[in-house]
Amino acid sequence: MLLGGRSKGRGSARWKTRKGKVQAGSVLEAKSSKTAGLQGVDSPYLALDSEGHRWTAPLNLKEPPTLVQYMKQIVAQGQAAQGETILPTKMEGLMGSVTGLSIEQLLTDESVFTRELSWLFLNWRVLHVAMDQRTPLHERLRFLGIAAASLDEFFECRVASLKWKEAVSQDASAKQGTRGCCSLQERLKNISLAVHDILSAQSTALRGSILPELQKHGVSIASHSQLTNPQQDNLRDYFTQELEPLLTPLAVDPGHPFPFIKHLSLNIAVLLRDPIDDAHQFAIVTVPSNLPRWKALPGGASADSPQAGAVIPLEEIVVSNLDRLFGGMEILSAHPFRATRTMLVLDDLKKGEEDHCGADDQGDLAAIIAQEMHERKFSPFVRLEVDRSMPLEMVARLAGEMDLDLEQDVYTTESPLALCDLQSLPAPTSSPAALHFPPWQPITHPRLADVSRSSAAIFDEIRGGGDILVKHPYHSFVTSTQAFFEAAARDPAVVAIKAILYKTSANSPVVQALVAAAEAGKQVTVLVELKARCEEARNINIAEMLEDAGCNVAYGLVGLTTHAKASMVVRQEGSEHNTYVHVGTGDYNVRQAAAYSDVSLFSCDPELGRDVSDFFKYLTGYHRQKRYHSLLIAPHSMHQQLIRLCDTEIENARKGLPAGITIKCNALDDRVLCARLYAASAAGVKVNLIVQGICRIRPGVPGISENIRVVSIVGRFLEHSRVMRFENGGDPRFYLSSGNCTTRDLTRRVELALLVKDDKCKQELQDVLDLCLSDRRTAWEMRPDGLYSLPAPSNDTTGSHATGTRDARLAAIGLQAALMEDLLKEREKARKVEKLKIKATAGGKRDRV
Repeated sequence: MLLGGRSKGRGSARWKTRKGKVQAGSVLEAKSSKTAGLQGVDSPYLALDSEGHRWTAPLNLKEPPTLVQYMKQIVAQGQAAQGETILPTKMEGLMGSVTGLSIEQLLTDESVFTRELSWLFLNWRVLHVAMDQRTPLHERLRFLGIAAASLDEFFECRVASLKWKEAVSQDASAKQGTRGCCSLQERLKNISLAVHDILSAQSTALRGSILPELQKHGVSIASHSQLTNPQQDNLRDYFTQELEPLLTPLAVDPGHPFPFIKHLSLNIAVLLRDPIDDAHQFAIVTVPSNLPRWKALPGGASADSPQAGAVIPLEEIVVSNLDRLFGGMEILSAHPFRATRTMLVLDDLKKGEEDHCGADDQGDLAAIIAQEMHERKFSPFVRLEVDRSMPLEMVARLAGEMDLDLEQDVYTTESPLALCDLQSLPAPTSSPAALHFPPWQPITHPRLADVSRSSAAIFDEIRGGGDILVKHPYHSFVTSTQAFFEAAARDPAVVAIKAILYKTSANSPVVQALVAAAEAGKQVTVLVELKARCEEARNINIAEMLEDAGCNVAYGLVGLTTHAKASMVVRQEGSEHNTYVHVGTGDYNVRQAAAYSDVSLFSCDPELGRDVSDFFKYLTGYHRQKRYHSLLIAPHSMHQQLIRLCDTEIENARKGLPAGITIKCNALDDRVLCARLYAASAAGVKVNLIVQGICRIRPGVPGISENIRVVSIVGRFLEHSRVMRFENGGDPRFYLSSGNCTTRDLTRRVELALLVKDDKCKQELQDVLDLCLSDRRTAWEMRPDGLYSLPAPSNDTTGSHATGTRDARLAAIGLQAALMEDLLKEREKARKVEKLKIKATAGGKRDRV
């Protein structure tokens, strides 16, 4: 259940320990003690203008500097001699020099590491792609949207968790923090400062560089004041016919309580004057979320007006036509705002989760999840975003109603709100190729080129040619994973299918194949994880659809989130039942497979088949497997086995045997594992950590982590694959994992790591890791002070920066471009071989004739 109860008429829950409200004295007076005494607020992000009533931020960009100027400003202090980029140059609350600290201090001191600041470092790296002039122009706009969406998730998860801890901390020492730790108030303040810096950078990149450049190509975001009379008339008609029927003006007064504000919705706060009695009134209008955010404009008649290709935000159309909603009233001001609620439930907050584990009772799990989904609509607010021109009194009123701190929880921007919607901004109709990344069409894995010839072909290929390693989005999901399920549904020899669904796409072809298999009389068992955050409604519908088709459906394990990615197909082959397995690092989601970088393996290894079969027994029934031969399973044994693998490397290093650890994952924060990695480094083991996001480890600390290297790759695709390599005395062990190296994944989720046995597949994984570690285009490197640096652009052709089998040219173009290039060459080679085979076959026929 969610924290607190819903406040009557307010449509939201309150943090349990909040103080009562002060009595409002005017229509716009602050309604919380947090926003009282505005004139005395001392904040670098709160100021009054000359009229004494405007909310402004310290960086008032009437004409924003160019991106080059801004980048020079923010990286000037961090430019190293070799021209590397350090971004940001500092982070409030982060300890720089950690020399002299013990391993225990490195692992526990919150000035060395907090998940929140580590997350924001990743946001900066994503934002840099939007700032980078080497990124195609329209793609920079998309990455601004990605960075904004990541901030939304940050507030609804991480900030929500901190606010709950602050609210329930009754002990003063818990609120103030323990020795070596920041207090919760300090952590929240540091977050606020860091986010304000990110928002300023976003606004500058958008207004100072990206939009002016896009305008040259016919893309612009117009304001209503720029429009010609015909354009305004056109929008008036659109408002009257399409928008007005969807809008409901909501008064806020003693007879009309503050309305329900939906999570991440766009709203308009309106201040009105009644001409009859001169009374000021306050109202709110919610902008419809089921209409496109951007409305295309017809071309203007004058040179100064927006031309065809320009768009206007939906909220501007609403603001400019408010007289239709408030007839007979004088509109004094109207300003958009956006509010963020926590998306966590009580169980998550207690456990520090980012996605919930569900209730611990044994009730109907589907009913529990449905109730949580309903309660989440009314969860407490954690952030308020407002237009910078909004009057301070209006900001204070909104913050008070939402129980938010005016100084710490309110964020202003000159850019349009909800920059995540920039990803949907239309591209130019005559868009030149230079505005976009080179088109990439995922290719079919060479060994799967002929699998469409029959339903049994893919199984024959796996059995006859050995394991197949597929790399998405470079290899096609449709002709590999999707084809595996569709073939299993059609193949008369298939008698059973089992699968785990965590997050899948709408109208999923995988779900359709499972339904078809069940309707064909095959035994189909599916675990649908109902507790996948923000996917609950879809997964409940999928579970019902599968049940209606005759599938055996499990909803997940009580108290745990099943995040493993695995499926198995059982075929009747002669007198035997043989098992075919698919295990991967990404979801069975065709859309995700086009944007996320993941790896997966097809195999019919009998030992692996028995392991996966035993794993499904655990998931769907009552089965305790003591030992797996080819799998590591969380939360039962993966944690301990990873520690043992690290200890083996430490022992091998002491014996003078080859030793090394390479881990590629999205996040690394488990203290026990981090302690073993520090110990491995101190013992002389080379440790390479390819961690896209949150990372607790500090590399390069004398005497502790001099043998550790930490890199983070941020490129065109989201790096999502989890791969682990342990040198093992010269006989390397490779694992593919569904989970990250976090305490959550290792102890509170059901995760699976697969031991890769096939030598060719192991070499392919080694090639990927080598590319990651030699990348000088998209790989950021963590420094001992916790900051990240991006190497200067490299034109090196000597190979001095390359490692393993990859040359310097591939290092210069980066991991993802190199993989695309490699696979294109592989496809071309396969085509030439196929042509030679056809030619030889044709020649043989002529000889026989």
